[in-house]
Amino acid sequence: MKKKVLATLLTATLAIGALAGCGSAPAADNPAADSSTAADTADTPADAAQADTAEAPAAGGELTTIKVAASATPHSEILEAAASALEAKGYKLDVTVFEDYVQPNLVVESGEFDANYFQHIPYLDSFNEEQGTHLVNAGGIHYEPFGIYPGTKSSLDDVADGDVIAIPNDTTNEARALLLLQDNGLLKLADGAGLTATVNDITENPKNIQFQELEAAQVARVKDEVAFVVLNGNYALEAGFSVAKDSIAYESSDSEAAKTYVNIIAVLDGHQDDPGIKALVEVLLSDEIVNYINSTYDGAVVPFK
Repeated sequence: MKKKVLATLLTATLAIGALAGCGSAPAADNPAADSSTAADTADTPADAAQADTAEAPAAGGELTTIKVAASATPHSEILEAAASALEAKGYKLDVTVFEDYVQPNLVVESGEFDANYFQHIPYLDSFNEEQGTHLVNAGGIHYEPFGIYPGTKSSLDDVADGDVIAIPNDTTNEARALLLLQDNGLLKLADGAGLTATVNDITENPKNIQFQELEAAQVARVKDEVAFVVLNGNYALEAGFSVAKDSIAYESSDSEAAKTYVNIIAVLDGHQDDPGIKALVEVLLSDEIVNYINSTYDGAVVPFK
């Protein structure tokens, strides 16, 4: 899928962080720390930028900036679609796109950004526990069905002894991938493994499947080297896959996974009721954005409404 060029009101700056999973050590320097908007000045402290979000829009038509860290697809695109409606409420979105799952949380924890939009609740909980951060859910926005996609093979009936399947290596997404493979008869996990399952919890593997565990953003890139790949919805989109047309199997929209893995707006604890954050969530749950999501992503993104 070609990435859209963000509108004037939505400034997206590519900030490449360390491509690491949830358990990786935080980078010493944040590559997005120098990103700024026209509403910021060079000597404005980061925490002041966060405090601005808590204020109501200034009188006289001046817009209050909301800084959001996001994954490229679909998160930054959905934010782009929401920009005009937020402007009408007195807010300007300043979005920075990250390619990893670590830096977007660290920049919100530090106060450099007001919110992020890229993760589901189990990942957020795991990140807080492992990194000692204090981030909370400010609102569920959408759900991305996890799917099995073809690599060198296109049917699960063709799985041969020793085939390799690529899966994400972070705690929650690896478990999700393994549960989906279990649901499709390829393996069996230990009782109670659930959302903490790893390859070490596999008790039955009749085809002796080998697992290539990679950072989530890297999984799709090996699709020509492995039998199958198991992908997060956003990375399936970036790889050009359609859930409806290309997936071999995927989580149903009415499953418990839809509730468990809803993608959220995350903020530093204490800022979930800031006017700007509440306005952002309200717009993202509006009929306008629901219709945008349904008409754009071919079932790969499902509104949580």
